[in-house]
Amino acid sequence: MFQERYKSENVEDTRYFLTVLRYIHQNPLKAGIVQTIWDSKWTSIHEYLRHVSIVDIDRGLNMLSENRKVAIYWYKEYMEENNTDKCLEYEVKLSDSEVRGYLFSLGIESSSVLQQMERAQRDVILSKLKEINGVSLGQISRITGISKSVISRVK
Repeated sequence: MFQERYKSENVEDTRYFLTVLRYIHQNPLKAGIVQTIWDSKWTSIHEYLRHVSIVDIDRGLNMLSENRKVAIYWYKEYMEENNTDKCLEYEVKLSDSEVRGYLFSLGIESSSVLQQMERAQRDVILSKLKEINGVSLGQISRITGISKSVISRVK
């Protein structure tokens, strides 16, 4: 899910740490891979709710409150906030295989299946693809075999 080269930057204060934490945990949602932040299986979001020893969650939770129950409450609230957090200088970009995986989850096993669908049904699928952050019209066209001009007209 990364574009270009690996990038990093220092996290030097509490506010930015929490912003980065939320950015990481909301990334799958903003990329359209999951329906809610709680559906993600590949971030540490669930570690913060059930104290599992793989991830050091104490620092993050203690920034919200010294009381564990209160911290978890505020953690949930903060993670669910709508925001426009930006971290680093790149935008999320889904790989072709991730987009194909999303299509497969919608029952579209190949581009030919999508191309042979009734126009209205096909346009519903294309519309869903266009709504995903990090997926360009060119990428949708390349994966589906449908022209960019057709895709751009889909609402």
